[in-house]
Amino acid sequence: MSRNRTLVIGWVAALVAIALFVNLGLWQSRRAVEKQAMLDAAAAVMADRTPQPLSLAGDAARAREYDWVAGSGTFDARDALLLDNQQRNRRAGVRVYRIFVPAQGAPMLVDLGWLPLSGDRKLPGIPNLDAPQALRGLLVPPPSSGLALGPAMAKQGDVWLMTRVDLAAIASETGLSVPLAPRVLRLDPDLRIGYERDLELLPNTLPPDQHRGYAVQWFALAAAVLATALILTFRKRRRP
Repeated sequence: MSRNRTLVIGWVAALVAIALFVNLGLWQSRRAVEKQAMLDAAAAVMADRTPQPLSLAGDAARAREYDWVAGSGTFDARDALLLDNQQRNRRAGVRVYRIFVPAQGAPMLVDLGWLPLSGDRKLPGIPNLDAPQALRGLLVPPPSSGLALGPAMAKQGDVWLMTRVDLAAIASETGLSVPLAPRVLRLDPDLRIGYERDLELLPNTLPPDQHRGYAVQWFALAAAVLATALILTFRKRRRP
């Protein structure tokens, strides 16, 4: 193989690698910007905490927004829904959800908090909440599902075990006659019902700073490949 052909092949491989690393860095940068904007918007709402009606959860135009809401209603008698693979303080567990029917507005999913799982992964029993409830908290978009593989939920004894929060699947599998509101209610931690919880929006995913760090690493790899290709090229040209 001639020296020129080797050089061309080397540069093609280098440019492909550089393009890949740059695109990965740009993706990480975009995720950092998106998540920072999300955190800033939620922080502004929680700093104000002017209560809006629970019915706002059903407003499809605000499906990606945040609102502090309060209102009354009753929890549906259907079985609890447990979101699997949820970490809290480095412990494995599940996040507990129930369907709530407000006095006005569409039924909604309410995040009741987190429960640990034992080593045998025995699912906890979740008692019904029969009495009328006055709730308040933060309306948020459903947790990101990531890559959706397999069914979203399956019946496990007296509860539903979910791999992701799929509102359409929940309504269908539990037999709701109307769709769920497009946002989920994260309960105020000061309320006495429910389980361990806070209003942290990124409990099981990367914060913006880590996305920025990964972006820097990908850009650095792209620069390293470019520098290596240039060094090898000039060395070959200098050889007699």
